[in-house]
Amino acid sequence: MKPFLLLASRAEDAAAGEEYQAYLRFGGLAPEQLIRIRLEAEPLPALELSDYSGVIVGGSPFTSSDPPEHKSPVQKRVEKALSRLLDGIVAADFPFLGACYGVGTLGLHQGAVIDRTYGEGLGGVTIKLTAEGLRDPLLEGMSERFVAFTGHKEACTVLPGHAVLLASSAACPVQMFRIKRNLYATQFHPELDAEGLVTRISTYRHSGYFPPEAAEQLMADARKISATEPMKILKNFVLRYAGPQ
Repeated sequence: MKPFLLLASRAEDAAAGEEYQAYLRFGGLAPEQLIRIRLEAEPLPALELSDYSGVIVGGSPFTSSDPPEHKSPVQKRVEKALSRLLDGIVAADFPFLGACYGVGTLGLHQGAVIDRTYGEGLGGVTIKLTAEGLRDPLLEGMSERFVAFTGHKEACTVLPGHAVLLASSAACPVQMFRIKRNLYATQFHPELDAEGLVTRISTYRHSGYFPPEAAEQLMADARKISATEPMKILKNFVLRYAGPQ
C-alpha cells in the first residue's frame, strides 16, 4: 500500500510522539506506512498527492480563528502551507482526515465560521451521529452515541452549505463533517485514549485550555473514562483508502 501522510504541528516532543504512536496503533499501521512531517519544525516540502493513500492532519496548539496579529510567524507559515495543500486536496477530493485542528483548517478553507463560541475543555463528551453520519462509510460499525475526548478553544459555528454534518454533541453542534465524498474533519480526537489525554493535560497545563491548578483532577477524571469507539474512524479511514503497493 502507499503510505499515509500525517501532518503534525505540536512542538512538544512528548505530545507529538504520543500522537504519532496513537495513529500507528489505532490505524493498524507500521511506521513505514505513516509518514510524519512536523510542520512546526520544518516547511512543508513539495508533495505529490499520488504518492500517498491519504492525508491526516493532527491536532495543534494553534487557534485558526485568532487575529493575525496574535499569531506567531510559525503559525502563519503552517496555516499558509496547509491552505495551499488543501487547494489541491479539495479540488481532487483526495482522502483527508483532520482531527480537531482539521475543523479549523478544512472548515476555514471551505467557508465555515470558526470562532470561540463552542470551545470545550479537556475531557470526555458524548457524541451523537446524525442520520447522515449513520450512513457514512467512515463511521461504519459505530454506535449512534459514543464517548470521545475533546479539548479545543475554537469550533465551527456555521458550516458551509455544501458540507454534510455527521456528528454533534450537547455543547458543540459541529463535531464532525464531510466535504464532497472523501474530505473529513472531526472536532473530537479519534486518536486519543485516556493515557493520551493525560499526556496532553500535562503538556498543555499552561496553554489556556483549563486552569493550571485543575490539571491533576483532570488527569484523574480522564483515567476513569473509556473512549474506544472513536478509534474505529481511523481504522475505517485506513481500510477505505489504502491503495495498492
